Amino acid sequence: MAIQDNHSHNDHYRRLTFASFLKSDSLSTGDEAYHTDGDHNHNDNKDAISTNSDSQRPSNASTSDSPIYPLSPWNQTYYPPNDNTTAFSSTNQSPWNQTCSPYHKSPWIYQTRNSDFEDDPDNGLVGTIVRQEGHVYSLAASGDLLFTGSDSKNVRVWKDLKDLSGFKSTSGFVKAIVITGDNRVFTGHQDGKIRVWRGSKRNPERYSRVGSLPTLKEFLTKSVNPKNYVETRRKKNKLKIRHFDAVSCLTVNEDLGLLYSGSWDKTLKVWRLSDSKCLESIEAHDDAVNTVVAGFDDLVFTGSADGTLKVWKRELQGKETKKHVLVHVLMKQESAVTALAVNLNDAVVYCGSSDGSVNFWERKKYLTHGGTIHGHRMAVLCLTSAGSLLLSGGADNNICLWRRNGDGSHTCLSVLMDHDGPVKCLTAVEEAQDDVDDGDKADQRWIVYSGSLDKSVKVWRVTDYAS
Repeated sequence: MAIQDNHSHNDHYRRLTFASFLKSDSLSTGDEAYHTDGDHNHNDNKDAISTNSDSQRPSNASTSDSPIYPLSPWNQTYYPPNDNTTAFSSTNQSPWNQTCSPYHKSPWIYQTRNSDFEDDPDNGLVGTIVRQEGHVYSLAASGDLLFTGSDSKNVRVWKDLKDLSGFKSTSGFVKAIVITGDNRVFTGHQDGKIRVWRGSKRNPERYSRVGSLPTLKEFLTKSVNPKNYVETRRKKNKLKIRHFDAVSCLTVNEDLGLLYSGSWDKTLKVWRLSDSKCLESIEAHDDAVNTVVAGFDDLVFTGSADGTLKVWKRELQGKETKKHVLVHVLMKQESAVTALAVNLNDAVVYCGSSDGSVNFWERKKYLTHGGTIHGHRMAVLCLTSAGSLLLSGGADNNICLWRRNGDGSHTCLSVLMDHDGPVKCLTAVEEAQDDVDDGDKADQRWIVYSGSLDKSVKVWRVTDYAS
């Protein structure tokens, strides 16, 4: 494990021109194929970035390693990783290779930047956590602790960029992590299991497994009744209360005391936190459930590889029973829905797709479509909301930082370009006011963690500037 501190802030807010992006695609020299879902099927094309497995729709794209030469902040010119410059002489006069791209209005570039943001030395990369345990697939933060999950089956616990502790499951790499207020950690795994962990009161650095979902007692009780079984796509009977494919996402509504889990088995399951009982198993989608988030008004949003974004709400059925019912299908498209995030302050839900777009809906007038944000050349793999800020991570290795304005529009403040692999997960926590200078207390500051398939976690500081 190595920690790499950053001493330059402005370098991480550089933006490539459209021409530079074209060059980077055509001159890709990557030696490693990144897979963003844990599927270990290999492809003959080593430069392909797979954003899904058999349960998700593919994204045809390529990736390139970091260039040998630095990106110039003065002319935004991209120098290809090739010492033989004569090989490119035939294309030097091409209009695609000009320093100032004529396509300055392209949504993939940002010729204008927030000068206050980029010149602020307090915004930018704080440090990098590197531990060669595999690709980072999941993140969760609680206070000053950071939990990371990877395909090594390990969950590491970090504090102040230092390795504090860790715990390991017996099988299934970690695809999702959530933390509850009672210091329980729920992890979703490739093997279809949800494991429960808790920190020791005597030794906070020690975490032990305290159970799994469903509980053994409920599993044995339900297994007696044939009505509790469903036929899977492999023509086998499985208990409805148990996922039979990878658990891809988790979210918690602590006000209702509920945990939601989405899976590649196309189901959404609802668990009661107090006794870990499975209350519902919902056939939510026609394909893998990629993302789930608990939102405002006790709504639950699910996104799937079938291209739909659905809204669920818990309503009274009969005299006493409450069940989740489908209340709205916000979107149905060809591209897979890959990420969701909710801005609770403004009651906005964001939806990232495999085509690189981010759509959003606003609660006013009951979830009307507010617009589409374009910032990535490849699939959007993760989203997180922090105050009026939205951060999106993509298979193009970039993190786009957006600010929601008072009129509902969004401004791109910067593009964070420090990862060498697809950005798979993001989370943000508000920075404690004690750590902020007196002159900056009017601004809301956030610590953002980004996990990537380059096997690193980067720590950023960003500010929620007033509109």
